[in-house]
Amino acid sequence: MNTEQFSTPLLEWYDKNKREMIWRDHFDPYYIWLSEIMLQQTRIEAVKEYFVRFTEELPDIESLAGVSEERLLKLWEGLGYYNRARNLRKAAKIVVQDYGGKLPADFNKLISLPGIGPYTAGAIASMAFNIKAPAVDGNVLRVVMRYMKCDDDISKISVRKKVERHICSIMPERPGDFNQAIMELGEVICIPNGAPLCEKCPLQETCRARAAGCQEEYPKKAEKKPRRVEKRTIIVWEWESRLGIQKRPEKGLLAGAYEFPSLDGWVTEKGMKEKIEQLGMTGYKISPLGGATHIFSHVEWRMKGYHIILDGGLEEPGLPRDVVFVTREELDQKYMLPVAFHSYFKRITTFGQT
Repeated sequence: MNTEQFSTPLLEWYDKNKREMIWRDHFDPYYIWLSEIMLQQTRIEAVKEYFVRFTEELPDIESLAGVSEERLLKLWEGLGYYNRARNLRKAAKIVVQDYGGKLPADFNKLISLPGIGPYTAGAIASMAFNIKAPAVDGNVLRVVMRYMKCDDDISKISVRKKVERHICSIMPERPGDFNQAIMELGEVICIPNGAPLCEKCPLQETCRARAAGCQEEYPKKAEKKPRRVEKRTIIVWEWESRLGIQKRPEKGLLAGAYEFPSLDGWVTEKGMKEKIEQLGMTGYKISPLGGATHIFSHVEWRMKGYHIILDGGLEEPGLPRDVVFVTREELDQKYMLPVAFHSYFKRITTFGQT
């Protein structure tokens, strides 16, 4: 890799073809930081609406540092990987306390903040402060490994560091644009699924994998372990037009989020009735809500659900695990309900009491 063959044509292509994104219209380090965190594990098109909503309510680092966790998670609802949001707030508090509310223009200080790893620190440093720091994500790895026809396993940290060194050795005077250009090339030309669009690539003349006709064989990566499959029974309790929810533990999957109560495994309708009656409740109506699947990074939930409408009365039903009853409007506007449960919320909201 060298500047003349790689960096120069890449930047020329980027200047002509870069996509418009709201965070690119500003050189605000906060916008760059927020967009990079949101874009982790999430498609660009999905992020745009969240970014606008988030920055309208939390326009700067001070407001992010001061927001409640409950409101923060509600603003993040649907993006998933909720520790990203928690770490944003933790880091914002540190930035307010130690750096006067401004992100430091220093790679090592950036990487010391919660939730900021080498990639994000490099992205902020290069894009916001014009510091020559690499920002190596999956797109960059794919472009570089194809270009060099390198057989190294990209899941290894040592390989990522090797690529970072290569990037640094050819980084021009526009480090932010350069990092974005490689990522953009990986997203729209040197794509991960299917044949790369080599005929449109500014690096086609010097790409080794293209020369050998083996582009789709790169990058090399060890096979992932199969996801663990969990069967769950989701229970949507309803009492006096309010829905029962409970808060998940503060650690682990979907930590601190609200959910509809659930049981391990699939429970039959007969078994569900027995469990309800074991709780001492006899006045109820039960309706199946059907199946749903939600995939996390390492776990797959295969769910079936029930809508259980309890007889009204003055006393709130005594349900296990701190179930609280809220209105549909409160659940929609106030409480953070993970995407895994959205299909069941939509089913009872769309069709009313089944």
